[in-house]
Amino acid sequence: MAVSEPVISFDNTENAFAYKSDKQLKKADFLFSTMGYPLLVKLGTRLTPWAIRAGLPVKGLIRATIFDQFVGGETLGETASVAKKLGEYSVQVILDYGVEGGDEGEMGFDHACEEFIRVIEYASTQKNIPFMSIKVTGFAGKALLEKLDSSVTNHEGSLMSRYAKALESLNPQEKQEWANVQERMDTICRTAAEKNIGVLIDAEETWIQDPVDVMAILMMEKYNKNRAVVYNTIQLYRNDRLAFYKDSLEAARQRNFLLGMKLVRGAYMERERKRAEEMGYPSPIQPDKKSTDRDYDAAVAFSIENLDKISVIIASHNEYSNLYGTQLLTQKGLPLNHPHVHFSQLYGMSDNITFNLAKAGCSVSKYLPFGPIKDVIPYLMRRAQENSAVAGQTGRELGLIDKEMKRRGI
Repeated sequence: MAVSEPVISFDNTENAFAYKSDKQLKKADFLFSTMGYPLLVKLGTRLTPWAIRAGLPVKGLIRATIFDQFVGGETLGETASVAKKLGEYSVQVILDYGVEGGDEGEMGFDHACEEFIRVIEYASTQKNIPFMSIKVTGFAGKALLEKLDSSVTNHEGSLMSRYAKALESLNPQEKQEWANVQERMDTICRTAAEKNIGVLIDAEETWIQDPVDVMAILMMEKYNKNRAVVYNTIQLYRNDRLAFYKDSLEAARQRNFLLGMKLVRGAYMERERKRAEEMGYPSPIQPDKKSTDRDYDAAVAFSIENLDKISVIIASHNEYSNLYGTQLLTQKGLPLNHPHVHFSQLYGMSDNITFNLAKAGCSVSKYLPFGPIKDVIPYLMRRAQENSAVAGQTGRELGLIDKEMKRRGI
C-alpha cells in the first residue's frame, strides 16, 4: 500500500491540547494514569454501575472525572458550551443521546424516537453540529430484530429479496411492530432531511444487523438523492463488511442514491466470538488485528475512489488510517475538506488526531454523547475498559499529555 510522505503530524501537542486549560490537562493526565491500571479499571467498572443502582452518592465523583472527560453533559443545553469550544478550533460535533436501548414496549420506543427528533431539532439550531447518531435498538425490540435477521439469513438471493421473504415469517402482531419501527425510522430521517442534519445509524451485533442494513438502504434511497442525509455504519472487524460495502455501492448506483457510510473497526468482538463458539457457527470476526486494519484501510481507499457516489465518515483512532485518508485525497488532487469526506474521533480521546486534522483543513468532528449520568454509565464503562485494554492506547494518550505539560512547563 504505497502512500506519499505524511503531510500532517499527529505529534503536535500544542495543536492537540490548545482547547484545554492547564487544570484540564492535569485532570486528563490523572484520569488516563488511573486507567493504566487494569485491576483498578476492572474493579471500578463493576462497582460503579452497582453504586449508581444502589443510590450511593457517587454521581458527583463520576461527573468530575470520567463523565467530564468523555461526555458533553447531562442535557442538550450542557453540550452547547462544549460544541462552542470545539468550534473555536474548527472541530464539529456528532451528537449522541447516550441512552442505550429504550424502555421495553411500544411506549418506550416511541419515547426514544421523540428524543432522537429532539436532538435533530436542537442540532439544526447549532451551526457546529452537522450530525447526530441513532441506535435502532433504541426504538426497536431486539427479539423482533433477531427473528427478522435469522429469517433473512435462511433465505437465498440478494439482501432485499431475502428481506422481503423474511417479512412473511412475521405474525400479524410482529408485522405491526415492524411497521411501527419503520415509521419511527422514517420520521427521524425525514425530520433530519428537513432540518439539514445527517443521521448516523449505529452498527449492531451480527445477529440483528441485517434488518438495520435494509432500513438504512431504504432510507438512503428515499433521502440521499442530492446529498447524504442517512449514513449506515460498517464494522471492519467483521470479515464480510468490505464485500458488503462494495455491494452497497452497487445498490446505490442501481437505485440512484448517494451512499452514506461511517467506517469503524468495531465494538462487539468478545460478545460475537463467544456467541459463535457457544452456537457452533464460524466467527464473523477477523482472525487478527492485521486483517481488520487491512480491510479498514481498503475501505478508506474504496471510499475515496468512489466519491461521486459515496459520502464517507472515517471514524477511527488509528493514526495511520486517518493519515492514509488525507494522503489519498492529496494524491488525487482533491481538497482535504472534500464535501464527501469527514473524519471523527470520540470526545475525550485522540485529540492529537482530531485537532491536527482540523488545523490542516480537514472536515473533522468529535462524537459527543450526552445524557443523565445513570443512563450513560454503560458508555463510560466501555471507554474505561477500552483505554485499559487497547494495547498502547492509554500509554499513547498519557505520553502526548505529558509532552504537552512539559512544553507548557506545568
